[in-house]
Amino acid sequence: MTQQRIGIWIIGAWGGVSTTAAVGLSALKQGLTGTSGLVSENPYFEKLNLKSWDQFVVGGHEIRDTSFVEAARYFSENSGVFHPALLQAVEEDLKAYDQNVKPGTLIHVGDTIRSLAGDAVRKFDTESLQETLKRLSNDISEFQKQHDLAHVVVVNLASTEPPVDESAKSLTLAELKESLATAVTSPVPASALYAIAAMNAGCSHLNFTPSAGTDLPALIELAEEKQVLHAGRDGKTGETLMKSVLAPMFAHRNLNVMSWVGHNIFGNLDGKVLDDPINKSNKVVSKDHLLTEILGYKPQTLVSIEYIESMGDWKTAWDHIHFKGFLDTKMALQFTWQGTDSILAAPLMLDMVRFTEREWRRGNKSGVMTHLSSFYKSPMQATTPEFERQYQQLEQWADTVAEES
Repeated sequence: MTQQRIGIWIIGAWGGVSTTAAVGLSALKQGLTGTSGLVSENPYFEKLNLKSWDQFVVGGHEIRDTSFVEAARYFSENSGVFHPALLQAVEEDLKAYDQNVKPGTLIHVGDTIRSLAGDAVRKFDTESLQETLKRLSNDISEFQKQHDLAHVVVVNLASTEPPVDESAKSLTLAELKESLATAVTSPVPASALYAIAAMNAGCSHLNFTPSAGTDLPALIELAEEKQVLHAGRDGKTGETLMKSVLAPMFAHRNLNVMSWVGHNIFGNLDGKVLDDPINKSNKVVSKDHLLTEILGYKPQTLVSIEYIESMGDWKTAWDHIHFKGFLDTKMALQFTWQGTDSILAAPLMLDMVRFTEREWRRGNKSGVMTHLSSFYKSPMQATTPEFERQYQQLEQWADTVAEES
């Protein structure tokens, strides 16, 4: 069993983070890159007997007409993220992964995301909600069967949806089931439909986006019923990671933060989608709630996210923190975070898949994986918002798993 392969089924398979993860996975398998940026490669986790990189197979759902190969070339040419020699070395693996990608769904994705859709997925516009769920689930099950996979971890890396309707947050599991079986339109957004399809296929689920995913009461209950592991939401990779590290410093030193302004500019596909004010509002909420939770009060805050096409996958975040010290003296701290969005996020996705598979192999096969909280901006059922304490929970989980082995 320990040698049997594991599937990584990606929602938004040909996006920037997904493509970077696919390129990175192939490079790791071939020994073409080091392990910088991979949490699971820290010496502390050697005792977990995690799956080796050559034991993973990639597939997924996508709404655009492209491929891993084309997306990687685009990234290389427009953002300088991949060296051409590396792309040549991983091309055969990417072509193999491309064969495992199927059309997703456009149900409740919002107008901006729908505008990106290609012909392959539009062919399914006329199918019923029930047919869509069955198709999505069958795609995953067939992937698992075709590649003889011990388990499949489904990861949502799709573009950010508009905020979920309030009605979806109040649905009971019984009401959700009835609606999914009889309704013409879905009571939940696409991210939740993908999650339900994953659960129906017996897969673990990770939501790396601000979209709802499994973070709805009815889906949390469904995950328990289906006995599947899940976690989310919204990967913590850059500016918000810095907030979760710096804000505790101000709190512990009793320095009063009066205002915290964060300005973000980037130009990839995610940035294009977030240029829509409706989609952007979902992301801003995810980035902004952290300070109040850590500080215990709400300073004046401003979070801006702007699409600058020329930036490509490169992202710059500038933060200005205005705080008050002894004798009410006002001072300021500023920092600039600059990096490529996908290079920051992709290794974390691979880490979470490895840790999820290990939890599944451990025998714990249901519930929210709170030990993965350090990877998320808005972690489900988190007991602390501080990064250091969240990371300690990951280490404590590793200690427990190792002691059981």
